Amino acid sequence: MIAELGHFATILALVMAALAATVPHIGIAKGDSRLMAVADNAAIGQFLMALIAFGALMYSYLISDFSVYAVAANSHSAKPLLYKIAGVWGNHEGSLMLWVLMLSLFGAALSTKGGKLPARFRTRVIAIQSALVFGFLLFTLFTSNPFLRLDPAPIEGNGLNPLLQDPGLMFHPPMLYLGYVGLSVAFSFAVAALIEGEVTPLWARWVRPWTLIAWVFLTGGIALGSWWAYYELGWGGWWFWDPAENASFMPWLVATALLHSAIVVEKRDALKSWTILLSIVAFSFSLLGTFLVRSGVITSVHAFANDPERGVFILAFLALVIGGSLALYAWRAPRLTPGGLFGMVSRESALVLNNVLLSTFAGVVLVGTLYPLVLEAANAGQISVGAPFFNYAAAVLMSPLIIALGFGPLLAWKRGRLPKAATTLLPAALVAIVVAIAIYWQAAGGVIMTAFGLGLAVWLLGSVLLEVADRTQLLKKPSGFVRRVRSLPRATWGMTLAHAGVAVLLFGITISDTWTVEELLVMQPGDEKQVGDYTFRFEGVAPVAGPNYTSVAGYFTVFEDGEELTRLMPEDRLYTDPVMNTTEAAIYPLVSGDLYAVIGEAAGGGRWSVRLYFKPFVSGLWLGSIMMMIGGLLSLSDRRLRIGAPRKQAAAPRVEV
Repeated sequence: MIAELGHFATILALVMAALAATVPHIGIAKGDSRLMAVADNAAIGQFLMALIAFGALMYSYLISDFSVYAVAANSHSAKPLLYKIAGVWGNHEGSLMLWVLMLSLFGAALSTKGGKLPARFRTRVIAIQSALVFGFLLFTLFTSNPFLRLDPAPIEGNGLNPLLQDPGLMFHPPMLYLGYVGLSVAFSFAVAALIEGEVTPLWARWVRPWTLIAWVFLTGGIALGSWWAYYELGWGGWWFWDPAENASFMPWLVATALLHSAIVVEKRDALKSWTILLSIVAFSFSLLGTFLVRSGVITSVHAFANDPERGVFILAFLALVIGGSLALYAWRAPRLTPGGLFGMVSRESALVLNNVLLSTFAGVVLVGTLYPLVLEAANAGQISVGAPFFNYAAAVLMSPLIIALGFGPLLAWKRGRLPKAATTLLPAALVAIVVAIAIYWQAAGGVIMTAFGLGLAVWLLGSVLLEVADRTQLLKKPSGFVRRVRSLPRATWGMTLAHAGVAVLLFGITISDTWTVEELLVMQPGDEKQVGDYTFRFEGVAPVAGPNYTSVAGYFTVFEDGEELTRLMPEDRLYTDPVMNTTEAAIYPLVSGDLYAVIGEAAGGGRWSVRLYFKPFVSGLWLGSIMMMIGGLLSLSDRRLRIGAPRKQAAAPRVEV
């Protein structure tokens, strides 16, 4: 009965989405406010129906109702409660329901929080958002219905992929989806702006908070995914340039560019066409990621579906949404009135450079991700585009971006003074050069890219600190420093913290990749191995029984300078439903880095294959990501950037197209 309730609620949500996607446009055309009001009411209604449907699906998982096909295929009665909950979205059907829930959530938020938007424009935005909900509900009901029944019902379910039975699964997919789906709001704003001709600085003020929300969640989702890969897969790495990883990284790159270009629209009434295009492309990349992981064109732990019918549906939906929006852009964008002019040396130019580099890198990642798939589809052979290609592209394109990040905040709008900014940043440049030369000299030329990477990180962190000192006049008037610090807007502090987070992230990548100590060996109880400054002693193995698995646990004692520091217990687990081996690394974090141990297979004679690592400052990867997220939230909390028009300000005139 509960499953039928969820199915019925999904159908009602589809009907409400259809009404919200069509009737309001008729109301706008006729000037009928009652028909326009359907958008608000139906947006809230479809969210409530989606919430009921998702709740019904979750309840089916909690009680292990194996008469529901999705539950039988992806759950098991012996699974811990945590993984029964996480299992709701750990599969194709459930993840789509989560996607629909979040799409409708953003639609309802637009209805309830967008009161300061002009009624006509808000109606357009909600109607477009509802059209997206309608498309995904069609996909869910006709190709991926999570409420289908089995008769007779099996006694037991198949269980969840053991790799996904991890606490990180509780947070990683929902956070990533909030980022993916949050970009739909920017898309809806862009399409509504093209239809209405509402492309003004006020439009940028409206769209930036929604984009910032999506960007923060997308940053967190990617960081959680890299952390999960680091500790769960047991390979010692954190990023593999997997197509599904790239599918989340590409919209993040474009969303970052969108955030910066929207600033130019708001401050200078320029780059309007470009910002509209970025809004469309950012969500288009989110849809592309959906196609990659649900069409069967890739094989990955991230991929949920392998059904050509689903792939064709998504491809058709992609063509309709992306093709339609780009066609509308091609028709309307050339008529947009150009905004204010600015010089070659200005903050606007720095932000344009930021946009060009980020967008180019997103394009390179797109080509590297799709090229092997296109070749294989055309029966032209199989190739692999791996880390060397992407790493080289990142070094070439992101290095000038990091340099520009130091100059941009110090340049004035419209026309800046490069010599003045260079003079302010000279100490950071000198320190960065000294650090790079010292590292290169110490390694006798063996770590050129390491010296370059650390020099960039020092440059960026130093430039951030110098920019704060310049804003607060720390060196000129130190007596009023505290007062001036308090007077800085939260948006400024958010930008500063986010840029500093990029520097910390770069420190973590460079240091951990260069100075990681890795030992792959066979050990027997009593054997010791020096790994960096630490000594690992293998104590032996013992069986461990889990709630739905058995494992062999290895025991290691770690010493520093002859004194016991910690004990590590990695596991090699065997799950029963479904049958699958997983590796559980044991990690002990230190300020200087992580001690990392993995137990492998038995090698005979009481010996075991093991992998031991010392990974210096790898925590900088996630510390930098957290700083970026907090910076985004600080900017979002600034009253000047809250959703809606500022108080006591008349509505900006419409730009007719």
